[in-house]
Amino acid sequence: MPIFSQDALNPGVKKREVFGWAMYDFANSGYTTVVLTAVFAAYFVGGIAQKAEWATFVWTLALSISYAIVMLTMPSLGAYADLRACKKKLLMWFTGGCVLSTAALALAGPGSVALAFVLIIVSNTFYSYGESLTASFLPELARPEALGKVSGWGWSFGYFGGMLALGICLGYALWAGQQGISADRFVPVTMLITAAIYGAAAMVTFKLLGERAVPKLQTQGEGGFKASLVQLKDTFHQARRYQDFMWLLLCAVFYQGGVAVAITLAAIYAEQVIGFVQTETMVLIFVLNLAAAAGAFGFGQFQDRLGHKLALGITLLGWIATCIIAALTTTKGGFWYAAAIAGVCMGSSQSAGRAMAGMFAPPQQLGEFYGLWTFATRLASIIGPLTYGAITWATGGNQRIAIASTAVLFVIGLLVLQRVDVARGRAAALMEN
Repeated sequence: MPIFSQDALNPGVKKREVFGWAMYDFANSGYTTVVLTAVFAAYFVGGIAQKAEWATFVWTLALSISYAIVMLTMPSLGAYADLRACKKKLLMWFTGGCVLSTAALALAGPGSVALAFVLIIVSNTFYSYGESLTASFLPELARPEALGKVSGWGWSFGYFGGMLALGICLGYALWAGQQGISADRFVPVTMLITAAIYGAAAMVTFKLLGERAVPKLQTQGEGGFKASLVQLKDTFHQARRYQDFMWLLLCAVFYQGGVAVAITLAAIYAEQVIGFVQTETMVLIFVLNLAAAAGAFGFGQFQDRLGHKLALGITLLGWIATCIIAALTTTKGGFWYAAAIAGVCMGSSQSAGRAMAGMFAPPQQLGEFYGLWTFATRLASIIGPLTYGAITWATGGNQRIAIASTAVLFVIGLLVLQRVDVARGRAAALMEN
């Protein structure tokens, strides 16, 4: 059960419900760890696309398209979920879409680039929708003064889901290798394993997590999606009133861009620049997830007392140090130091940002505001890796310069964070419309 007192939760919220909410972080972490980072990404480039020169570009293009779709649609979907009080219902549909499309990746074999390309777009889009909606439940569950603690617990618990999925998949992959089974036969099985864990763990969420929102539409005749667009337009018109939330979104665009580089390119950097072999990289990713879980949990325990702004600022300083160490080190041992810092900062910075967004979100517009938060983080997921790739290309393949330049994203994020006034942002969120 969650390691915090009942006093951290809103009236009427039970710990078992928070456990159910956290199980969604547990459920979907396997998708990012196995599909996007450790297994399918490398298989797409080396197996499906057969190491073609354009393979890495096509992989990043598929991810960028999915992020663009989410950017353009999630704010409206969030507003719709608020108006219809259907966050849980939508979460169930999006989860089903991601689980099915992840399982369908098992059909992608050598040469089936188009199929894999489409399925990655579909699965990552549904994954992103689910991630946004589950985050919007946080302010309904935790008291404002405990958002960081509850968010940190959920995020850290989620990393164990990623480690479970990765551990089972790697165990099967090692066994398959000993049996002489090729990657085009064992990788599809890992996709089925990942989809099964995702679906099974999410069922706990659907069983325990309740829908507390009340529909805002007065009559059934009012068009839900059209009304959501009107609501979203009104929010943008009131942007000055929510200036601290807007500054936080801008901060997220930069620092989450740097985090996206770590998630999508850490394994590539470790192998191509530092000299890790594949098995060492897998162990690295597993340990990085363990450090991320510790970081999210540890920071969450005192983030609320320390202050959300200061806590996030400390993690950004850690990210800057990570980039500098990674750019300068020439040994595997040195890179392990950078990876350890990155792991702690990854969990804590993402958890802190999610909690801070909850502080600034009006109680009746949680889905909408977390939809805007998702817009910012997905824009970051496009900007960060593409900037890294462009710098690598422009410097003749020098990834050390690219990783050092990534530190600039965290520096800018840290500077923008200084414009955020937490008290003022919280007051604006609680002000009656």
